[in-house]
Amino acid sequence: MPLQRATFISDVHLGIQNPDTEKSKQRDLIRIIEQAGQETDALFLVGDIFDYWFEYREVVPKGYTRLFGALAELTDGGFPVTYFSGNHDFWLGRYFTEELGVTTRYQPLRTEIGGKVFEIAHGDGLGPGDTGYKALKWLLTRRWSQWMYLKLHPDWGIGLARWASGTSRHYTTDEIDYGEKERLIQYARSLASETGYDYFVCGHRHIPKLLPLSPSESLYVNLGEWLHHRSYGVFTGTHIELRLANGGILASELSLEKK
Repeated sequence: MPLQRATFISDVHLGIQNPDTEKSKQRDLIRIIEQAGQETDALFLVGDIFDYWFEYREVVPKGYTRLFGALAELTDGGFPVTYFSGNHDFWLGRYFTEELGVTTRYQPLRTEIGGKVFEIAHGDGLGPGDTGYKALKWLLTRRWSQWMYLKLHPDWGIGLARWASGTSRHYTTDEIDYGEKERLIQYARSLASETGYDYFVCGHRHIPKLLPLSPSESLYVNLGEWLHHRSYGVFTGTHIELRLANGGILASELSLEKK
């Protein structure tokens, strides 16, 4: 059956804040995941759900049991969940697919929801420039790099994961709003002129935004982040909204004037 509605979440960065904040953040995330299963037809986790995720063949980072249970409950019932790798969780392993029934993706996805064409991507490495991060990602995603990592004891491996996460943050965390000069906006506009779509949904930049990409009728959708806003996106079947975990609406397509 074609999808009509969808929920989009990115940049939760589980594991980076103090324990009380992490518990609160995970509770909110689980509640929204459960709502997604009740109110929409698919859940897209658009990268950086964890602040780091490096997975051994037989060992995964501790914690997140309740979150994994919520995801498994959805997929056990046939509800589709897709997890896009981001710049903090690009070593997604088999745990999500084999244990949780979650589809993992390492490249952008073009799909149709409610008769609209969606281009979905975390956003890291897209657009002009960003050469430092692109080089880092190339290095860390080589097979030999992963093989070397797997030879480490998990306690050492998690330390390396924290280092890699911090290095990635050095290259990519910049929450200044550059407006039309934003790389992802430039990429989204260029892609819209080349291939056409209705919505470009991404995360990565931590700046929640709905932006019409004139002269096309496409809409740039940045889902924001969970370090401050706890924002996420919902396509209702007719329009897209940026919602807050506290129940508020941050932005709605209905309030935009497309030119």
